[in-house]
Amino acid sequence: MKEVNDNNFAELVTANSRPSVVDFWAPWCGPCRAISPIIEELAAEYEGKVDIYKCNVDENSDVVVENGVRNIPTIIFVKNGAVVDKLVGAAAKSALVEKIENLL
Repeated sequence: MKEVNDNNFAELVTANSRPSVVDFWAPWCGPCRAISPIIEELAAEYEGKVDIYKCNVDENSDVVVENGVRNIPTIIFVKNGAVVDKLVGAAAKSALVEKIENLL
């Protein structure tokens, strides 16, 4: 699982030609911990097609503010440098797969 932060977000996500998914989370967040294994599965399943990252909200306030993250978990879906979809709260794997497939 790749981590993204305030320093590398623009390079890894915004400037990336491949679609990206960013999971905004925190270690103390129960729903975040609940979906973490699903995010890791998806990262393996979509390797080479979609870049999937995690961003710790406690350590990266700039990116959190720039992306309008108010609740966690928040998962953003980025294509061609722009956020094209967002999911707030814990979600089933099928919902995440549907949104990822829409990026491709």
